[in-house]
Amino acid sequence: MGALTSVVIALSGCTTPLVRDAALPAAPVPAAWSVASVPAMLSGAVPTPLATWWQRFDDPQLAALIAQALDANASVLGARAALSQARAQRAVPPAGRLPFAAGAAAAPRAPTGHAGTGNVFQAGLDASWEVDVFGGLRSAVEAAEADVRTAQAELADVQVSLAAEVALAYIDLRGQQSRLAIARDNLALQDETLQIARWRVQAGLATSVDVEQARAAREQTAAQIAALESAAGLAQHVLAVLTGQAPGALQAALADGRPVPRVGDELVLAIPAETLRQRPDVRAAEQRISAALARASQADAARYPGFRLGGSLGLSASTLGDLASGAAVVSALLGSITVPLFDGGALRAQVRVQEAALEQARLAYKDTVLFALKDVEDALVALRADRERLQRLQSAAEAAGNAALLAQQRYASGLIDFQVVLDTQRTLLGTQDSVASTIASVGTDHVRLYKALGGGWQPETTP
Repeated sequence: MGALTSVVIALSGCTTPLVRDAALPAAPVPAAWSVASVPAMLSGAVPTPLATWWQRFDDPQLAALIAQALDANASVLGARAALSQARAQRAVPPAGRLPFAAGAAAAPRAPTGHAGTGNVFQAGLDASWEVDVFGGLRSAVEAAEADVRTAQAELADVQVSLAAEVALAYIDLRGQQSRLAIARDNLALQDETLQIARWRVQAGLATSVDVEQARAAREQTAAQIAALESAAGLAQHVLAVLTGQAPGALQAALADGRPVPRVGDELVLAIPAETLRQRPDVRAAEQRISAALARASQADAARYPGFRLGGSLGLSASTLGDLASGAAVVSALLGSITVPLFDGGALRAQVRVQEAALEQARLAYKDTVLFALKDVEDALVALRADRERLQRLQSAAEAAGNAALLAQQRYASGLIDFQVVLDTQRTLLGTQDSVASTIASVGTDHVRLYKALGGGWQPETTP
């Protein structure tokens, strides 16, 4: 044993397993968000809690749909199953660091001298233990732990994305229903105008051209209503599927039009670095680096000698009854060392494989951080622009409503041409429709901002 140990030391004494840098890759994280003109940007304030951001819309039906989706959606259930698998797999590597024992019993036919052969009854216990000198088993445990944390973060990422998808589909539905109500109101107004045109033709005060123009405008609005009804139905189907139901399951519950849910402007943003810490996709990218780092260390440790202690303790007798009384005790103790002398470069190649995987994980982390920052900046830019656009459109819609009313009254009195009535009514419909669409856009901007900020989960309470 002493000579073998000397050989092992001579083969491995000049090299030691590599110690790799465990720090996260440097990423260009700014000190503040560039869109500083957003009203939500308040310096020195405590960031708004975002774990259940959908409650800020004050819409019980939206909150109920998100809760149902988080409970029944197949993507969430699949992510939970993946987490359970990672947790079960985590129990495997630690077992390799503990002694292994197995019991055995046998009754073979064995030679018994000149008399021939006879039965020999044996029972024993075998045990072995691998000494983790170079940390290979420890690295396997660390990789499994990192895999569990990755699965936890991926589950949270699925939950965040799903909550946002449900909210976006719900806001789209309410937006389509609002536009549908506006189109129907305008259709009623155009019906009145068409009737006035017919009266004036009958009285000889106008020509049939006015009637045909009024009818054409009316049919265009009716066609728009059909398209909006179709869009609202599709949004209902999306919500049903996201909540784990058949496409038509929510038709009755969502048929009645409701206003687009809106949220106040008092949102207080965290600084970029804090935002990155609360985003689950960034957390998952961090844990993938930890897992890749541990696997690289595990592959490196496999290049060095392995040490194992083993032994057995058993009983042997010629009859089954003698095992309990007159059996002979058989024991053995063995220490072994395995040294990889020649493997054709397979072990070194495996180290390079894991180091390349580690580099990929580092690059993926930097890419995730950059896209996370972009998500927030994009949402802030869109929110600022849509807020300003909504203010302008609301003023325009008010003016268009006044103009349409005056034009209809003056046309009925014969003071203006019918073309003026058509123009004002088209402008009214267009501006009111744009207001409804922009209100929905502001709502979706908030949802995308909440998602970009990592809202929808709490890192400290992730299961």
